[in-house]
Amino acid sequence: MIVKPESNYAALKEELIAYAHEIGIQKIGFTTADPFLFLKERLLEAEALDLFTGFEHPVIDERVYPELIFKEPQSIIAIALAYPSKLKEAPTSKKEARRGVFARASWGIDYHTVLREKLALLEQFLSERLPDVRMKSMVDTGELSDVAVAERAGIGWRGKNTLLITPEYGSWVYLGEMITNIPFEPDTPASDLCGSCNQCVKACPTGSLLGEGKMNPKICLSYLTQTKDFLDEKYREVLHNRLYGCDTCQVVCPYNRGHDFHFHEEMEPDPELVRPELKPLLHISNRAFKEQFGDMAGSWRGKKPIQRNAIIILARYKDKTAVPDLIDCLENDPRPVIRGTAGWALRKIGGEQAEEAVQKALQNEQDEQVLQELTAIPN
Repeated sequence: MIVKPESNYAALKEELIAYAHEIGIQKIGFTTADPFLFLKERLLEAEALDLFTGFEHPVIDERVYPELIFKEPQSIIAIALAYPSKLKEAPTSKKEARRGVFARASWGIDYHTVLREKLALLEQFLSERLPDVRMKSMVDTGELSDVAVAERAGIGWRGKNTLLITPEYGSWVYLGEMITNIPFEPDTPASDLCGSCNQCVKACPTGSLLGEGKMNPKICLSYLTQTKDFLDEKYREVLHNRLYGCDTCQVVCPYNRGHDFHFHEEMEPDPELVRPELKPLLHISNRAFKEQFGDMAGSWRGKKPIQRNAIIILARYKDKTAVPDLIDCLENDPRPVIRGTAGWALRKIGGEQAEEAVQKALQNEQDEQVLQELTAIPN
């Protein structure tokens, strides 16, 4: 631990807060490096119920005990950056050119990059004032729970949609944190202001929200849109026009109504990228996908989930103009998930051309899962 008069730490904290606002951080809070024991109970319960998706950090204790990932931690600094929730000029989805949508958390440059840059500036600020300072910053993919840290640091509270809700910006915020050996005075945790409101729980398309800030992430559309396997048919209809992620539980939240923040140029969305036409996505090359979408958080799983979802959306629209593109996917794509989903989509759209392609594929297809899709009766 760095040993200095307590008044020096208080002054440094105020200087850091002022600097954070100067560099565009909307909220900053401080908490102790004590274990997150309340989180451990929740994580153990989720593990027992097999509710982990594989996207989480795998070691529960490292998510709970900061001292396991940082030598002699003294405090944790949490930050929040508000992001846009509305497009200034939203392109229209037309009958001959249907479009899908990326969730708002994928708009603009990948938020991991933006937050890491802000945290790096905070690290530099502290290093210039305390040569023996030690720090470890993380965003989303680190060991600690962003929401748990931010909640205890007074940034906001954990809503019934499991997201952090702030009084000023609702849940339209990205979170990051920094563990340090500086013993900053902790802030007071925020009070839970959800009350009896259950709008997010009621609105969830798949029923993944269980109340009391708990959820089954394995059936959350934000997770399902990122999977690479066949999507269970019961979730295909509720996918609607989502290519990546789901914002329903945020859109209905009273604390988000009327909020739209454009503080960061890096987060400004390109309307054509966040609401792209669907048919061109079916044939996009790896290089073109990376060039067009590579800077977005929604591209991290590659093009396959996006293409699968695009096919499902076209089927939901029963877009007959997409039949030639879907036939091409069925006949020529090397990936069973894409072939099978395209075959299912052709059966759902219907028509002589689509049915002929499916019957032809039944004679040539070797993959069992694809054959199941070709013979299934779409809802």
